[in-house]
Amino acid sequence: YIIDTEDASETDLAKHDENDCVEIKEQMYQDKLASLKRQLQQLQEGTLQEYQKRMKKLDQQYKERLRSADLFLQLETEQVERNYIKEKKAAVKEFDDKKVELKENLIAELEEKKKMIENEKLTMELTGDSMEMKPIMTRKLRRRPNDPVPIPDKRRKPPPDILKLLNYLLTDEQIMEDLRTLNKLKSPKRPVSPSSPVEHLPSTPVDVPSQRYEARIEEGKLYYDKRWYHKSQAIYLESKENTKISCVISSVGTNEIWVRKTSDSTKMRIYLGQLQRGAFIIRRRSAA
Repeated sequence: YIIDTEDASETDLAKHDENDCVEIKEQMYQDKLASLKRQLQQLQEGTLQEYQKRMKKLDQQYKERLRSADLFLQLETEQVERNYIKEKKAAVKEFDDKKVELKENLIAELEEKKKMIENEKLTMELTGDSMEMKPIMTRKLRRRPNDPVPIPDKRRKPPPDILKLLNYLLTDEQIMEDLRTLNKLKSPKRPVSPSSPVEHLPSTPVDVPSQRYEARIEEGKLYYDKRWYHKSQAIYLESKENTKISCVISSVGTNEIWVRKTSDSTKMRIYLGQLQRGAFIIRRRSAA
């Protein structure tokens, strides 16, 4: 009986320990659950320490990003302002340069016209009075006794100034060459006797056949020798002296074109009449 009693006591002790372990586990579960409920309640109320810590960190990041965005906006605004000022200065400078260039071109054009008028006047003085307006000799018939007295026509206007109707298309070199040709051709055709007064016979210039070229300007482009030429096109300019100049068409007017030499950037004006007479010949060339 003693042995049975000891076995029974050991079994009771084992059961008691197992019950205690289950109670401890249940108590730990309840404590953990209560702690989680308490944290959830604090989270909902916004008093949880971990939540407040993370919210503070997010707020710092938010403020830092706002400060960076403000600095970036300020930097971009300053850059735009600098670009605006730079482009405005460039536009003003380009306007001033274009204005000066336009003024210089107009002055050069007026000077060229002035030289042409002076050369034309010199040509008329050297070649005589061939350009002067001579009065027309008319014969007056005797008035019959019964005819009314003729009334002078006051509506007749004076003849226009022929100098204003001339179209000056010759350069200085061509005018001087024509003067030399006229002086050579202006020689007496018969010997002058001592008894007769000195008499100079009028000389007639010899027609020299020359090749004609088709040249016209339409819509800001030049049509010459079955080809079209436009502004900024690279060309070769050949003259009667067999000189070949590399040029670029700088502008196309209504009756002339301006070309710029590639060697020294000087400008020349070529009239349509000079191209039609063959005084200057235009050839295409590569822009390179």
